Amino acid sequence: MEAHEGTIAIIEASVRSFSERQQPFRIYHGSTNSTRDSQRRLDKAVDTSKLNHVLSINKEDKMASVEPNVPMDALLQATLEHGLVPLVVMEFPGITAGGGFSSTSGESSSFRYGFFDGTVNWIEIVLANGTVTRASRTEKPDLFWGAASSFGTLGVVTLLEVRLREATNRDSKPDGRLSGRYRLRSGRLTSSLPAGASVHQFTRRSDPWFYIHVQRRCATAGNSVVKEYVPLVDYLFRYDRCGFWVGRYAFRYFITPFNRITRFLLDRFMHTRVMYHALHASGQSRMYIIQDVAVPYNAALEFQEWLDDTFNMYPLWLCPLRQRRDGGNPEARHGLYASLADPEASSEFMMNFGVWGPGSKNRIEFVRQNRLLEQKVDELGGQKWLYAHAYYTQDEFWSIYDRKAYDALRAKYGASYLPSVYEKVKVDVDAEERAIRASWVAWLLWLFWSIWPLSGLYGVYKAFRGGEYLLQKESSSLIRTLKKD
Repeated sequence: MEAHEGTIAIIEASVRSFSERQQPFRIYHGSTNSTRDSQRRLDKAVDTSKLNHVLSINKEDKMASVEPNVPMDALLQATLEHGLVPLVVMEFPGITAGGGFSSTSGESSSFRYGFFDGTVNWIEIVLANGTVTRASRTEKPDLFWGAASSFGTLGVVTLLEVRLREATNRDSKPDGRLSGRYRLRSGRLTSSLPAGASVHQFTRRSDPWFYIHVQRRCATAGNSVVKEYVPLVDYLFRYDRCGFWVGRYAFRYFITPFNRITRFLLDRFMHTRVMYHALHASGQSRMYIIQDVAVPYNAALEFQEWLDDTFNMYPLWLCPLRQRRDGGNPEARHGLYASLADPEASSEFMMNFGVWGPGSKNRIEFVRQNRLLEQKVDELGGQKWLYAHAYYTQDEFWSIYDRKAYDALRAKYGASYLPSVYEKVKVDVDAEERAIRASWVAWLLWLFWSIWPLSGLYGVYKAFRGGEYLLQKESSSLIRTLKKD
């Protein structure tokens, strides 16, 4: 705790300095699993990258004290040493505990436990005025639930207590989903392996990509039930290699043969940590539709048929989610997603759709495609995850979320000077066009990067080199000029 407290003191001082100047800041975590362009700069960011430790695990109470930048693979490794596992483990190993709390993250076990923020007991947070406090369901519940899914716009979360469960329990059923055209998958934890049963793994270089494995097994099994045994870590992170299935588009982009040998040779580049690195560096996220949305169960079929007619993009990810917050407790009705705790305003369960694939190469049409999807989800009473590009106008955004309540909460905790959620997640298409019209350098750079395969090659180069890729440096590089809003 001594090291933690020392880091917190530095963060407090940094936030207090911004507060005294009423200068907006963003939070630098050191990594990201968002597809949105980063606007972080060294002189306008609070650095929390050192908060990456599991401080303690209470085996008896099944709780873990976790700093926000602890990734899922590190958290899982620490808890498994005690025979425990988090209730919700996001599917990519690089997603952090703080990111899961602040950005409405969930996974297959969310049909039982809800979003990741619902598995957190309390948080430690540096408020926007530089003071440190704790918030929970019973102590400052407005701050606790307001900070959930707030993308750091209420303060800087510096510690979380996360609930755990036994890693082996025959009676659990942590997974159920539909995907493809259509395959229903369900899973149970078990501590035993039947005699003669084979084990399937998906995290090693020599292992198949999970979605390809499923396609092949289903093709040979027909309508019969297929039972497989998968190690827990491999199961939880089965989509890390190739990022579900979007990694295959990299092979198409570079006109590279797509087979077992090439996937083996290029495995280093096909893990999500590296893929997100390349996605940001290359700007390819502006060319792919990467949207997570959810609609009520009774609208799921209509939405699927609309997706088929509008995009015809497969595979699709479908996953049932329990979205009701804290059992509908009125004390949980705070923040952007206050309605999720109101039985009169939202359904208890939603069907999550992952829509991931190439969009139009024409920027105007690409924006239109994303806006159509947003509008259809809103029409059906659904919602979208804001880790991805958001094309809402300001009026559209605040017609979905309660701006009055959100602004009141930010005023109460001294965070009004920070960027709002809308400011953090929006794609400002008009600003992009103004920048290109105003600067011949930006125009030439836009033209340069539109030539295949230059942007992709640059992304591969940055992924190969590794290192820092989020902060926008103060240098006058041409790449920074292109990505500047």
